[in-house]
Amino acid sequence: MNQELILVDENDHVVGFGEKMTVHRNADLHRAFSIFIINSNDELLLQKRAPGKYHSGGLWSNTCCSHPIKEEDQEITIHRRLREEMGFDCALEYVFKFIYRVSFGNDLTEHEYDHVYLGRYDGTPKPDPKEASDFKWMHLDDLRKDLHAHPECYTYWLNHAFEQFYAHHFKS
Repeated sequence: MNQELILVDENDHVVGFGEKMTVHRNADLHRAFSIFIINSNDELLLQKRAPGKYHSGGLWSNTCCSHPIKEEDQEITIHRRLREEMGFDCALEYVFKFIYRVSFGNDLTEHEYDHVYLGRYDGTPKPDPKEASDFKWMHLDDLRKDLHAHPECYTYWLNHAFEQFYAHHFKS
């Protein structure tokens, strides 16, 4: 599938497109999405990124993270990627967006305009091992404590987005 990512400005307006690895080498601001799936016990479904991922392999992260791509509607992409990564789909609602930038030791940089979605699911995921080497459900309060105690075990974007997600969830 075409991996042309959507380049945006700081107001999320499209300014162009770029090949995935080139965008990450150049630290171009691009659209991304993060999906947070919770169950009826207020547990978040975490995935452990597969060790072969181009960055952040072996770290725990939110349920699904990816990029919308050129010529595919973002609503289609979020559901497609959730099925591909975690083996299920569910209704998703948009909750907020944020910009972050982090450089990795492999000459790649994530500079993302990240759209965050929330879904609810009480089943058992079937992750693709090329995407996620493991998964677990973790209560939001326990995750909040562990993110503060062991931020190095989690992806940068999860550390960055979690407090806003937590506040949104308990305000709803």
